[in-house]
Amino acid sequence: MSEIVLNEIKIGRGNPPFIIAEMSGNHNQSLDRALAIVEAAAKAGAHGLKIQTYTPDTMTLNIDSGDFFVDDKENMWAGKTLYELYGEAHTPWEWHKPIFDRCKKLGMIPFSTPFDETAVDFLETLAVPCYKIASFENNDLPLIRKVAATGKPLIISTGMASVAELDKAVQVAREAGCKDLILLKCTSTYPAEATNSNIATISHMRELFNCEVGLSDHTLGCGVAVASVALGATVIEKHLTLSRSEGGVDAAFSLEPEEFRTLVIETKRAWQAIGKVQYGPTENEKKSLQFRRSLYITKDMKAGDRFTKDNLRAIRPGAGLSPKYIDLLLGKKIGKDAPAGTPLSWDLFL
Repeated sequence: MSEIVLNEIKIGRGNPPFIIAEMSGNHNQSLDRALAIVEAAAKAGAHGLKIQTYTPDTMTLNIDSGDFFVDDKENMWAGKTLYELYGEAHTPWEWHKPIFDRCKKLGMIPFSTPFDETAVDFLETLAVPCYKIASFENNDLPLIRKVAATGKPLIISTGMASVAELDKAVQVAREAGCKDLILLKCTSTYPAEATNSNIATISHMRELFNCEVGLSDHTLGCGVAVASVALGATVIEKHLTLSRSEGGVDAAFSLEPEEFRTLVIETKRAWQAIGKVQYGPTENEKKSLQFRRSLYITKDMKAGDRFTKDNLRAIRPGAGLSPKYIDLLLGKKIGKDAPAGTPLSWDLFL
């Protein structure tokens, strides 16, 4: 598959992972805080910053009972209606341009997740360079078709989707004009557990759908993200907040700025470490060969003395013959005088 290029940043296995800072609702309904998150993301080294484009009315109905009320006590959003939750979390549409402008000024790629067709139309007026489909919308084929028709790179989170559902989503996206597709392995629980992340799926998904694959990570910390890079993830998305202690709808599973900086550093380090299949010394290791074990005379010897385990040992450094010859040489006579500390060489023998 060919590399995907976003504003001159290349996405693919031959490049460092593309790191996305997800703001979501961590702005806590403050534009100043939203812009501070943008600043923090840029300082931490994020390549892209993503927001979400919806209103409570484009997401759900204003009903406070039944299916529209979160009554699961184990859910971090328990006790709220869906309408209230989306009202608290949404990013006002009039904020999009100042957020995007700040991203561009700081060298990041700004984009968004649209949740209905009106959001796509609005984002097109802002000339976003790519789009993201959230896990909960990966079954909304008309929305995928609408986004794909823009011809821009498309990222789809795969949380909860079966292989058949993903196959259909990918088929619809490609038929509608999407040429650059990225699937993100995702576990749609908040926070997600490492034991429930199943990132082994990443390499399988890449082979199955012949596209770039990454991770949308809701686990705590950055361990899962680092491991995913070793399995071939080329895109990592993580939620970012200024401070978990200040609360917010997504704060509990978001990284703080210094943690996000660690994520950027360690995922790049993981990518650098993958390399290629390699045996024998690397170029940088060649200087270390001198410190391997080799055969040395460990006691003063006279010509005609025989080598024994007392006067011939495998020690460091590596200037003598290889230790593999010791059994062959024990019992043989030395051909000249040699003091302790002499590296063994073939010209010492009779």
